[in-house]
This record gives sequence, C-alpha cells and structure tokens, in this order.
Amino acid sequence: MFLRRPTKPTGIFATAIALLAVVAFPAAISAQGAPGSGGAGVRSGPAAGGVVGKVDSVSTSSFAVLTSAGQKVTIQEAPSTEYWKATNSIPSSSLTKGDSVLVLGVVNGPTITASQVIVQPVNGAGSATSSAAGVAPFQRGTPSAAKQVGQIPANYRQGAGTIVSGTEANKATEAALAIYPGGIVDRVVELSEGEYEVHNIGVNWPHHIFVSHDFKVVGAF
Repeated sequence: MFLRRPTKPTGIFATAIALLAVVAFPAAISAQGAPGSGGAGVRSGPAAGGVVGKVDSVSTSSFAVLTSAGQKVTIQEAPSTEYWKATNSIPSSSLTKGDSVLVLGVVNGPTITASQVIVQPVNGAGSATSSAAGVAPFQRGTPSAAKQVGQIPANYRQGAGTIVSGTEANKATEAALAIYPGGIVDRVVELSEGEYEVHNIGVNWPHHIFVSHDFKVVGAF
C-alpha cells in the first residue's frame, strides 16, 4: 500500500517525516530477519524446516545449536527423533558440544522439534568456513541487503504456493542450508512450476532461497 504525501514537506512536518523514517523503517526491516517473523506471505503456524550449526549445549531432552551467523536455536527431542552420522544410526547420547549438525523438523520460531539430527564432518555445513556464500547475519535496525543472485522463478509472487513437509521439505531445506547456512528455515513452499521457495529467517540476507525440483539451489534474494 502506498501513502500519498505532500510533494514538498517543509519545516516541522519535514522533520517529523524524517524521524518517522529513521524509527519505523529499520524496525520493519529487522522484523523480517528476526527468528519467528514472517517475511513472505502469512504463516499459518509451525512448519517443516531446519538449521545447521554447532551444538552449543546439551541437556536431557533438548540441546542448543549455534549457527555460523550467531543465531542460537533450541532443539527439542522427541521419542521418534532419529540420529545419524553419515549413513549410520547413532544413539542420542553420543551427541556432544561442538558437533556440527543438520537438524530437520518442525520449526516454531527459534525452536525446532527434531525429526532428524545428522552429525556432519567438522568442515561440513555449519562450520565457520561454510558461511562464505554471502549470508548477512541478523542485525536489528539494519536494512536487509537489496540484492538478488541466480535465477528467480519468472512467475514468483511472495505468499503464493503450497507449504510442504516430509521428504520434499527435508531435501529442499538441506540443499538451501548447504549453500546459505546461518539462518533458520521455517517453511518450504512448492511453487506452481515445481520449484521450491525455502524461507530463511534469523539473517538479514537471504530471506528467500529457490531450489529446483531436483533439489539444487538456483537463486536467492
């Protein structure tokens, strides 16, 4: 929605507009990048997604993951949560602080109820060196980077598509986080042409990662 405003604001009125822009605009931008915020379209509730990072602490039924962009995520375990290292199933008790992990599950803001926890090699996704893809860590009050890379589906419209779960969501999430770690994927949307939009929160850029139907990252903004 666009607001009509005088063409030549002067004096006190101009000063008020300037102050409003300084206060309100950064707040609106930073809300996009905050964990639990929406961004594209309206979110109906918790959805399938995930995160990569390093285990920061471990307790009886949960653990915390710290992403390469500095976001801390609480991982809630369930009786059905599976733990893997490469292709081998491992007990949950083998998870230790400092492990690099990919967590897939149901995301609700900065909390994930895990369906799978995959321990990765030290130099895998979530390590300090894997954030070189240009991810901009979240900084409150800092506008998101206005850039686009790769290919964006021609008919893409924010808020369109169908939220998916299961294998589709897991594969799209894993593909997106392998290229753009640091944020939290809080939903995966299948678009009309079969591509996926992976919605990324907790960073200033990118918020939208596009994955092809064969689960390869093709673009982001």
